[in-house]
Amino acid sequence: MNREARIGLGVVAALGAFVFFMLVVGSLGGVRPELQRIPVEEVVSGQPPAERYGDREVWIVGWYAELDGDCRGSEGGADPSVAWLQRDCPLRVLMPYQPTETVGQAELEANGLRLSAPTGEPFPSRAGPGGPNLRLGQLVFVGHFDDPAAATCVPKLVDRCRGVLVVRDYDPLVR
Repeated sequence: MNREARIGLGVVAALGAFVFFMLVVGSLGGVRPELQRIPVEEVVSGQPPAERYGDREVWIVGWYAELDGDCRGSEGGADPSVAWLQRDCPLRVLMPYQPTETVGQAELEANGLRLSAPTGEPFPSRAGPGGPNLRLGQLVFVGHFDDPAAATCVPKLVDRCRGVLVVRDYDPLVR
């Protein structure tokens, strides 16, 4: 074996050792929180989300649905500082499955996870001109439960307000 072949084999072996070292170092420690995506099924089953996740930031994956025109319910009550959290319409939910075009408010409320935001901003624009606003793919919503504003909700809605995912942002690409 000539000198150039030995140098080449040495470089390949060093590169392999470096890759192995990087894999070992990279596997140490836990998974970063922003990479832990929780499916909606897990959030809506079991104990209430406010008790399970508290007010820490979570990344939840599901099918987005918004019902506006056919929505019935409270406009948020007399307190404008918490109306965004108690409001029924527009109803924004994250579902564990893709809803049909004929989905109704009762099904969305029964099977979905309510979404809200103080400014109403971080939600997808309408996918179609009429009917429910549905998406063809899953979305990842970033937010938290048990918002401090939930304490000032109407007493009979406090538990529901605590269980609303207060959205900070969303990512349309599920990887």
